[in-house]
Amino acid sequence: MTNEPIHVVVAMDFSDSIMEQLRAISPHLHIERHYPNVPDSAWAEVEVLYTLRHFPEPAQVPRLRWIQLHFAGADSVVDKPILQAEDIAITTASGIHAVQMSEYCLGLMLAFAYKIPTMLELQNKAEWPEKTGKIFAPVELRGQTLGIVGYGSIGRELARVADALGMNVLASKRDLKRLHDNDGYSEPGTGDPEGSIPARIYPAEAVGSMAAECDFLVVTAPLVKGAAPVISAGVLERMKKTAVLINVARGAVVDEAALIDALESHQIAGAGLDVFTEEPLPASSPLWKLPNVILSPHISGNSLRYHEKAAALLGENLLRYMEKKPLLNLLNRQRGY
Repeated sequence: MTNEPIHVVVAMDFSDSIMEQLRAISPHLHIERHYPNVPDSAWAEVEVLYTLRHFPEPAQVPRLRWIQLHFAGADSVVDKPILQAEDIAITTASGIHAVQMSEYCLGLMLAFAYKIPTMLELQNKAEWPEKTGKIFAPVELRGQTLGIVGYGSIGRELARVADALGMNVLASKRDLKRLHDNDGYSEPGTGDPEGSIPARIYPAEAVGSMAAECDFLVVTAPLVKGAAPVISAGVLERMKKTAVLINVARGAVVDEAALIDALESHQIAGAGLDVFTEEPLPASSPLWKLPNVILSPHISGNSLRYHEKAAALLGENLLRYMEKKPLLNLLNRQRGY
């Protein structure tokens, strides 16, 4: 462990209590919070930067060696010059969203299974139709098949929860050689570190084969720069007419035009969408008026405990940095995640 002071700038509105917890990690850490602005004097000394939207020019930060991002998806910032410097490590906040996003997906599955949107529509009309027992009869989640597209931290936590509910879990993963999740952050007691829950794990090119088996298809795969949509028209055509698609990844991971066609033609039963090709979703989008769609404004990763979760990851990585151990959630600049 180094004896030299490590200058850390937190360019985020962390609370005083969180700052105290971080400073208690080691006397070798000199941690300053600068928000909303970072002074030039801090840039000149910073070795470790925690940031949401503050990205200095390379010339401003001659001592910078590591940037910890406040978010998981780096696709919107990966082209910034400071993130291109090969001698600066970049880590993301992947893993801190897994619990709330998996619960969000579970909530959507339950909403479709138990006809919650229809209940709310009738509640607003202050009337119940005849044969409510038949209208609202669900197919309970137990025994249904869930397909997870992208088996990272979110997908693994969703698999754990779905498995506990008695669902049959399938998954697809781009790199089948990395079924063990050992280089990413996860909250204690969550996820599927060994990749043992899915009954079958498909390669990325076989997503269509997996989709054909699923009652719910949940997309958690990262956006790969320049890649075609993972959920194409061909994949949608192979889904069951009773199936529901849920996307909490990125809008571009799904062919949105093809999805709209599939929903309008009832090729699939419905969709729960938290992300879109264009955000915020334009008022002109047909998605707003489709009765078999549940929309939300890219909030599935939100949590009232977000800062607390983020600080726990930062603390773990600070210890690793001081001990010269591999950092969790290292960004692959070529893949963009």
